[in-house]
Amino acid sequence: MGENMSDRPNRRRSIFDLFDDIIRQMEEEMRNFEESFGGFGNVARDSKKENPFYYGVRIFVGPDGIPKVEEFGNVKKGRYGRPIISEEIEPMVDVIERDDEIWVVADLPGVSKENINVRAVEDKIYIKAQGESRKYSKEVELPSKIDTDTVKASYKNGVLEIKVKKKKEEFKGKEIKVE
Repeated sequence: MGENMSDRPNRRRSIFDLFDDIIRQMEEEMRNFEESFGGFGNVARDSKKENPFYYGVRIFVGPDGIPKVEEFGNVKKGRYGRPIISEEIEPMVDVIERDDEIWVVADLPGVSKENINVRAVEDKIYIKAQGESRKYSKEVELPSKIDTDTVKASYKNGVLEIKVKKKKEEFKGKEIKVE
């Protein structure tokens, strides 16, 4: 049961062995992360009100087939590995690319739709929101350029959904006469 993979040279590694390796690496990184804090109670705070620590990771396979790790929460790595605790929480966001459309789905519990601000530029969406006890902020990079006139956002049960049409690529150039 507790044997090492190197003890079984003839056995092929299964997908479960790979997941075990990933989990072990994540646990090691979390131990290192906690050690860099020097203990959660020792972290300096700017405000007198105690805010909770939010930190999480999302592991997914990108459209290019490469696994990616995305962090979210209010704990960021600062200079020299020291953590920085922000008042603003970076929410978990999914970006879904459809044929001619891009959907952005963000978790924003504890806010009302009146306190959500969404801005769109050519290839990014900026989300800011504030509830009674939480502030959220996120800059979302999009996989392609968008038509900012088609952005529609809705908010229900703590989930913000943004739908936008991709910008139509127009062929620019000129035809060359062959001599």
